[in-house]
Formats: sequence, structure tokens, C-alpha cells
Amino acid sequence: MPSHSDSRRSSGMSSSFVSFRRHPLALACAGLALAASFGAAAQDSAPTPTGLDTITVTAEHREQNLQEVPVSVGVVQGERMRDFTAGGDDTLLALSGRVPSLYAETTTGRIFPRFYIRGLGNIDFYLGASQPVSIIQDDVVLEHVVLKSNPVYDVDQVEVLRGPQGSLFGRNTTAGIVKFDTLKPTQDYSGRVSASYASYNSVSIDGGFGGPINDIASFRVSALYQHRDDYVDNTYTGPSADGTVSPKKNAMGGFDDRNVRAQLLLTPSDQFSILASAHARDYEGTSTLFLRNALTKGSNKTDVPRDQVAYDEADNNPQAYKTYGGSVKARYDFGAIDFTSITAYETTSGYSRGDTDGGAAVNFPVNGVPNGYGQSMGQIRDLDQWTQEFRLASHDDSALQWQAGAFYFNGSDTTDFYQRAWFLKGAARNPNNWVRLRNKNTSWAGFGQLSYAFTDKFTVTAGLRQTRDEKHTRLLKTADTAAGLVTYKGRTDVKMTDTTPSWDLSAMYQVTPDVSVYAKVARGFRGPTIQGRSAVFNADFTTADSETILSWEAGVKSSLWDNRLRLNATAFTYAVNDIQLNGNDSDGNGVLFNADKAKAYGFEADMELRPIQNLTLSAGLSLLHSEIKDKRVYAQVCGLNGQVVCTVNDPTIKVGANTFAQIDGNPLPNAPKYNINLAARYDFPVSDAATMFVSTDWNKQGYTSFVLYDSREFNSKGDFEGGLKIGYSGNYGAYEVALFARNITNEKNLKGVIENYMAAVYNEPRTVGVSLNMNW
Repeated sequence: MPSHSDSRRSSGMSSSFVSFRRHPLALACAGLALAASFGAAAQDSAPTPTGLDTITVTAEHREQNLQEVPVSVGVVQGERMRDFTAGGDDTLLALSGRVPSLYAETTTGRIFPRFYIRGLGNIDFYLGASQPVSIIQDDVVLEHVVLKSNPVYDVDQVEVLRGPQGSLFGRNTTAGIVKFDTLKPTQDYSGRVSASYASYNSVSIDGGFGGPINDIASFRVSALYQHRDDYVDNTYTGPSADGTVSPKKNAMGGFDDRNVRAQLLLTPSDQFSILASAHARDYEGTSTLFLRNALTKGSNKTDVPRDQVAYDEADNNPQAYKTYGGSVKARYDFGAIDFTSITAYETTSGYSRGDTDGGAAVNFPVNGVPNGYGQSMGQIRDLDQWTQEFRLASHDDSALQWQAGAFYFNGSDTTDFYQRAWFLKGAARNPNNWVRLRNKNTSWAGFGQLSYAFTDKFTVTAGLRQTRDEKHTRLLKTADTAAGLVTYKGRTDVKMTDTTPSWDLSAMYQVTPDVSVYAKVARGFRGPTIQGRSAVFNADFTTADSETILSWEAGVKSSLWDNRLRLNATAFTYAVNDIQLNGNDSDGNGVLFNADKAKAYGFEADMELRPIQNLTLSAGLSLLHSEIKDKRVYAQVCGLNGQVVCTVNDPTIKVGANTFAQIDGNPLPNAPKYNINLAARYDFPVSDAATMFVSTDWNKQGYTSFVLYDSREFNSKGDFEGGLKIGYSGNYGAYEVALFARNITNEKNLKGVIENYMAAVYNEPRTVGVSLNMNW
């Protein structure tokens, strides 16, 4: 592990805040850091603290100092990411709450993460769902929800670009971008490995090595292996609905995630380079476990074991995917102009199966009658994604900087949905429902950006992009029980197209050499969406037209106290017109619709501080107020057999046997009102080349609603989670051994719900282990 003084490692990735009154361990850690701080400050001979290193980002497709970019960017360095995932946690979900304004969750296992930035995201669990947060790994856009789950490993840096980024990064970025950059081949031999062993036989090995092949070629090979034993018992002892389930200890909860990537860099001249990359993933695990009746009516408190379920179907919730991909990035330097071409291909196939109602129906009667869905499965038979981007960019020191380019996207998949709907009413059981859909998505765009420095202190930047986005869904097979074809407005072949501009305008002014201010206004859009999974319940498709966002923000970026304090803060407001929302129908199936608009305002800040030598502190804060604005829109509420099973605080209406709530004025789902994170590390030098260290990180999350309507049950408030690491770093950071704990207080935080069954999804349990990091 590199030296503790490397601020790229400790930079503002946040970690967390906790109520010190309730947790003596947090108080002890804080006291230790404070005591060290005051103790060192009291020594007249104390050495001068080392300044923070510069953080370089590529938020505008070119390398720039973080402090000089008119964009709100949160940065997480690779070493910090590996700390977060040492216990085997998902490498993407681990970011949640550790960057201000970023939230992530899943109710579909490790293959389907959902991201939210400044409150904007998508709670839809449909495999064809679109998200307003774009994921970019090594300059490749990963659009499909399964591709977005590709783990990150041997990572150099993560950048979270908050707010619309449509000018440079395309459609579906109304919320922002999470951008991952891995370590690349160089002409110097180097390698690194991070290995850990923790609770539940959790193993995580993340590493890479490479170097020169000859004067013009170099390589790097990277790998990630994560394993956890099954630790959740299936306690159901009744008859199995499909013959796949019997009582079993340690039946589910584990996973094996194997990943490898190879890169080859060719530099035949100083002007020309080609970087070729190929990767593969083989994943087997358990889909999300729903804990039925973990919530009781009138309360959001949950207190059922997370290591026990009672499932009567779905073969203990298996999940498996194989993913392959590759890219070629070519760059030519014409002198004053750079040309870049990025060609990429991704493919995946697999399935996810689950006991959808979260428990055996016979154990949960409604009005004396057993009730439940049984099992469901989504299977991607084949998925292919092609992307191509061309860029021309200025490459000189003139006052005018520019770039222009074109982008093409082509994605298609064939997906099966299966639902064994066995609402037990008497002895009757519905037959199997199975549908097959063919989805296609194509997009073309042209874009450009101009940046002009009117003085050495004042720069204005403007960007524009025109995008054509087309979605096409065709029903290949209807449910077995359908009386004729399931359609959308009389059609089994649905196509939606939109051509829309995105733009932004920003200005940045350097008030002093250490302080700059900026302001930005941006327009973005998310293309139209088709929800075809409804066909599994013999229901028509639902659709949503494009949504557009107009966002305003202003911020300050500062490097103070002899570069020992980096403090960046942004205030923002936005309005989303025709916002795409997703609710549930009486079958628990996702339903797409547009609401008139949503409005929000908020604040976010990142801080990194080195008050004394050997002590580094970082913190992050986000505040958010969001509202859905449409008095005409109602969302279906929790219900079984016509009964409302939760406490709804909104005005309601009855349509047939179902109840709907007016959602006007409600916050966006999965949009925390606040998030606070805090991290600290203190090094105790034991020689010129070695140190002992202690580090801790904490996150505290404010009120968060998981659904569109206001209820007493389906929300969380004041959830927190923390980690601790104690270790030894030797040979100037070349190796490190440590003891660590993730979710050290073993908090049971509510992360998601299945409304009709009052089912809960918890966070990961506490893991305690040992880790080894080596660099050479």
C-alpha cells in the first residue's frame, strides 16, 4: 500500500457519522484522533504537516485538477474502495453514502444495483429498466442494468459527477454519472494485491500486475475473486409448492464472483497509442432475500433474524450470470488536435430466481386464507451492447479549448419472465406464466464543447448535444393463461422514439490562488421507456415518455491552510418535467408512468483535512429536499385480497378492489434527506519506513422513503454503519497487514421493501477479518 501521506487514497470519499452518545466505540475513535491532534499540536518541535496531493479528474474528457473543473465531483481512490469491500461487500453498492448525494441499493441481488444521485433514480426492478444515473467503466458506457453490475477491481479512481452530464456523456444522465477508471499498463513493472478473509468464510482477492513487453508494448492483467459461504437457513417444513425446497441449514446467502481483465497498450510513436482491453465475469450467488412480515403495521422497525427464511419455492433463490466484453481505445496526437476513438462490445446471459413473496404462503394467511405469489424468475437469454465514440479535441495552451464528437449505441436482448402465481384460494392454483420479450435500443448523438479563458482567472464553458433515442419491444411469447395476445394499445410490437437536445453553460472565477467559485446551468434528458414485464400477469405493457431536467448549481472550491484543507461545496436546485416514475400494481408488478414534474433543492460538501502530520480526516455532507408535483397522479398502495396492509398517510381513493394514494408533494423514493460521512486515519511511526495505524469510517443517513406514497412502514430514518481498521504498514507502504470490521455495530438497516408482504431487505451483516495488501 502506498504511503499514508498520499491524499489520493484518503481523499474525500467519505465514510460516516454516528451518534457518539449511543456508541462508545465511535466516541473512543474520535477521542483518539482528537487526543493525537491536540497532543501533536502542543509540541513546539512538531514537524510541519504534509500538504494534500493534487487530485486529477477526467470529468470533461481531459485530465484536469479537481479544483479547476466547474462540475460537482466526488472522488474515491482505489485503496479506499478496497477498504470498503474487504469483507466481500458488493464493489458498487459499497459506494452508497460514501460520496455526498450518492445512494445505491438493490432488491435483485448483486446483478442489479440501482443508483441515485441528488435523489434521482429508478426503483423499477424490471430487467429492461432505464436509470438516470449512467455507469462508465474505462470510458465505456454500461447501459443495461445487468452490465451496470460489472464489479470494479484493480481500480485507480472513482469519480461521481453530480447533476446532468448530457453534453459530453449522452442520454439517461439526468441525475449524473459514476465513472470508474482502472489501473492501466505502463512501461514500468508493477503489481498490487489486496487479500482478505472474514466472517462467513468471506474471501476477497483483488489484484493486478503488468509491465513492458518491448519498447512499444506493455500489458496489465487484473483479477477479482469474492466468495462467501451460505449462511441463511431455510426453516420451512411444509409441502414444497414446486418440489425444489426442503428445510436446510446454510441454504443461501453466499456467492462466488470471479472476474479477470487483460489490457494491452501499444505506443508505436509518441503521437499514436492503442489500448485494447478484454474482461470476463462468472458469477453464482443468491438473489435478494425478502423477509416476509419483518415489518408490522404502524411501524418501520424491523426485528426478524436476517439469517433465517421460510421459503417453499424457488430452489433457495439461485442467481447466476456470465459476462464478457472488450474495448479498443485509439488515440492520435496531430499536434494541436487529439483524435480519440473508443469501440466497445459487452454481452451477458444468466438468470435470477426468487421466492417473491418472501415466505411460504401457508405461513401467512390473509383473512384465514394462505396467500402469496410463489416464485418468479427473470432470464436474459442473450444481451449484446455495441458502442462507438469518436472525439476531436484541442491540445494546446490557448485560451480557447474545444472538443467535438459523435456517439453510437446499439443494445438488444431476449429476456424471459416466469411467474408461478399461486394465490392459494381454496385448493386452486394458477398455472405457470411465462413470457418472452425482445428489446432493442439504438441511439445516435453529436456533441461539442467550447471553453474560453477570458482572463487567467475567468473561464466560461458551454456544451451542446443532440441525441436521437429509439426503444423497441416485441412480445415473442405470451403467458400460458393469456386469452389471446397481450398487447399495448392493440400492438405486440411497440416502438418509441425521441430526438432531444442537451446543453450546459458554466462559468468559473478564481477569487484567490486558493479559492474559486463557479456556477452552472444544464439541461438533460432520459429517453422513453417501455415496461414489458407486465405481460407475465396477462397485462398490457406500460410506457413512459422522455423526461427532461433543468438544473442550476453554484459552488466553491478551495485549497486552504497551506494546502492542508481541501473544501468543496455546492448548492443546487432542479426541476424534472414529465418525470418517469414506477409504482406497483395489485400483482406487485412494476408500472411505468409520467408525472408532471419533480422539484428539488439541496447542498453537498466534501472536505479533506490534514491538521497535523500523520492524521488525515475526511468528511462529506449532503442535504436534499425533493417533491413530486402532480395532483392528478395516484400510486397503488400495499394490499392483499383487497385489504390495505400498511398505514398510508396520503389521501386515498378506491378503484375496484384496489386502493390508490395521491402522491403530490411526496419526496422522491430512495432520496435521503441528509447523508453524513466521516473518516479518520492516524499513523504512529515506528521507524523511518514503517507505521502502525488506525482508521475508521462512518455513515449516517436521514429519512428515506422507499415508495412513492407516504407510509409509516416503508421508510428508514437515522440509519448508520461504520467500519474500523487497525494495522501495520511497512517498507514505505509496500505492504500492509490489518484487522478490520465492516458494519462493526451489526446494524440492521432497512434497505428496501416488498410492500404487499410487509417484507424487508436488510443491509449486510457485520464482518470481521484480516487483510493483506502488497505493492511492488
